[in-house]
Amino acid sequence: VQLQASGGGLVQAGGSLRLSCAASGFTFSSYAMGWFRQVPGKEREFVAGIMWRGDTTHYADSVKGRFAISRVNAMNTVYLQLNSLKPEDTAVYYCAAARSRGLPIGEGYYDYWGRGTQVTVSS
Repeated sequence: VQLQASGGGLVQAGGSLRLSCAASGFTFSSYAMGWFRQVPGKEREFVAGIMWRGDTTHYADSVKGRFAISRVNAMNTVYLQLNSLKPEDTAVYYCAAARSRGLPIGEGYYDYWGRGTQVTVSS
């Protein structure tokens, strides 16, 4: 099983990034997918999630209206579009997969995790 996140980088406040997460080694279309982020010294937090069919999404209040999660099951890939970035969005972003027909937001419900990609937003 592998989840390979990419697309992170350094961007100025107000800018945009698009994160990608390529999955392999499991039946991607059967899993809910989530993005989490973590800042050193703090707990990892849920950012966004999408159900297996892609028809239902959920966002943390802190990113609602600025971030958008999507998936292409045929490509085994989930995306996170980050717009109107703020310095407080700086973190390592992780993608994760949950074998669930629902849309869990707790990290304990996720079965597989990627290594993460760094997003740094300068003021």
